[in-house]
Amino acid sequence: MDCIFCKIINKEIPSNILYEDEDFLAFLDLDQTRLGHTLIIPKKHVEDYTKLQASELKKMFEIANILSVKIMNKLHSKGVSLNFNYGSLQEIKHAHLHICPEKENKEKKTVTEIFTILKDD
Repeated sequence: MDCIFCKIINKEIPSNILYEDEDFLAFLDLDQTRLGHTLIIPKKHVEDYTKLQASELKKMFEIANILSVKIMNKLHSKGVSLNFNYGSLQEIKHAHLHICPEKENKEKKTVTEIFTILKDD
């Protein structure tokens, strides 16, 4: 399979992982236009969010809740938006939930610098 997210899951491509369990992975998006922009993906390849079970969607939003609070606290953001892209708006055909903090990256931190701030102590 030639899916970039599956390659991240299989550790073929390095990423800055903020959360991982047996079913899901959350990592920082390489494009940090918004400090802390994070993606939550299922470890099984599912083309889009409409193919996920209700229990899987619930778990994704539970993870998003935990990470959103962490991102807001550690990066001093006042809010986040959560969204799925679908159809022509979905660039990578592997279901993923975006956590997009409200602050634009005016500080010009790298993804590595942001990961250092957010990773567990």
